[in-house]
Amino acid sequence: MKKLVKNNVSWIGKVDWELQKFHGDDYSTHNGSSYNSYLIQEEKNVLIDTVWMPFGKEFVDNLASEIDLNDIDYIIMNHGEVDHSGALVELMKRIPETPIYCTANAVKSLKGQYHQDWNFNTVKTGDKLDIGNGKELIFVEMAMLHWPDSMATYMTVDNILFSNDAFGQHLASEKLFNDLVDQCDLFNEAIKYYANIITPFSPILRKKLDEIIALNLPIEMIATSHGMIWRDNPMQIVEKYIQWANDYQENQITIIYDTMWNGTKHVAEKIAEGIIAEDKDVVVKLFNLAKSDDNDLITEIFKSKTVLIGSPTVGNSVLHSIAGFIHMVKEMKFKNKKAAAFGCYGWSGGSVKVINEMMDKAGFEIIDDGFKNLWNPDEEMKNAAFEYGKNIAKA
Repeated sequence: MKKLVKNNVSWIGKVDWELQKFHGDDYSTHNGSSYNSYLIQEEKNVLIDTVWMPFGKEFVDNLASEIDLNDIDYIIMNHGEVDHSGALVELMKRIPETPIYCTANAVKSLKGQYHQDWNFNTVKTGDKLDIGNGKELIFVEMAMLHWPDSMATYMTVDNILFSNDAFGQHLASEKLFNDLVDQCDLFNEAIKYYANIITPFSPILRKKLDEIIALNLPIEMIATSHGMIWRDNPMQIVEKYIQWANDYQENQITIIYDTMWNGTKHVAEKIAEGIIAEDKDVVVKLFNLAKSDDNDLITEIFKSKTVLIGSPTVGNSVLHSIAGFIHMVKEMKFKNKKAAAFGCYGWSGGSVKVINEMMDKAGFEIIDDGFKNLWNPDEEMKNAAFEYGKNIAKA
C-alpha cells in the first residue's frame, strides 16, 4: 500500500518487522528495518529504487495495484545492493524495456548480480532528467557511501533528496516520518548505522557533504532507503553526519573483554572502578564480549575517546572472539582514539602484547604496555587494577 510523502510523491516500500540480521549475519537489526521505494507521478512516472528480493513479488503486485506498470517511464536505481535492487528481477519481467537510470558502476553491479542486460542509462553528478510540470531530477554521485555505485537523486520544486543509504537507519515503523517516532530510537539507530557502515568512508563523506552543500539545493525532505523520512528539520541529520564524520568522540571510555574463568572479568571491573574514582565526569561502559552484540559495541567504540580490550592468554595469544572482534574494529578505520590492553594468564602472558599489537594496527594510539595479572587476581592485584584504571583516566 502506497503512502503519501509529498504532493505527487508516494512511498511504495516494505516494512520488515521481523528482520534481526542484515548484510548476511554481519549487522544486527534489533528494531527491524524498512526498504523504501518511491513512486513519483508527474507528467512522467518515475520509480526510485525497489525492495529486497524476498519481497519482490509482493512489491511488484502492490505497485501494479497503484499504477499500470507499463505507465512507468523511468526507473532510478540509486544503488545496486540487493536490498534496494532485489525486486528489479520480478519487475523487469513485466516491463523489460523500461529505462533504468544509474551510475556506470551500478550497471556493473546490477549486471554482475542479476546477469541481465536491461535498458541501462548511465548518469553522473549534475545530469538532469525532466519529469514534467516544471520538475527535474538531478543526480549526485555518492561513490563509496557506501558502495562505488551509490548516488542520490534530488527532485526540484518539491525539494526532496532521495539519499539512498546515506542518512538512514534500520528502524521498522508504520510511521513514515522522523517527527512521528521515538527520537531516542531514531537517533540510536542513526548513529549505529553510521558507526558500523559509514565510518570507514568518513574522509570521503566530508568531501561529499561539502559538495552537496555547495550545490545550494533547498532540501525540504531527505527520503532515505531505510527507516524514517526526514521532513522535520531534515538538515539535522546532515549536521549530525558532519559531526560524526570528523573523528567523532564523546567523553566516554569503553571496556570490552572476554573471559574464561572470570579472572579477566574481575580485572575489568576493578579498572572501571578506578577510572570512575579518578574522573567523575567520564562515562564508563563495561561489556562482556561474549554476552554483547558486536555492532552495538562498535557503536560504543565510535562514541569513545579510549577503549580497553581484555582477554586471558590462550595458546600464547587471545581468545578467538577477541581476535575476530578487533579485526572488525580495524575495518572501521577509527581515528583519534586511544587504547589499552589487559588480561589474566597462567603459564604465559602473551594476550596483552597481542592486543596492543592488533589495536595499533587498527589505528589506535596505545597508551602503555597494558595490565597483566598472573592467575586469578587477589586483593593486591585488584587494587593494582584499580590504580591502573585511575592512570587510564589521567591518560
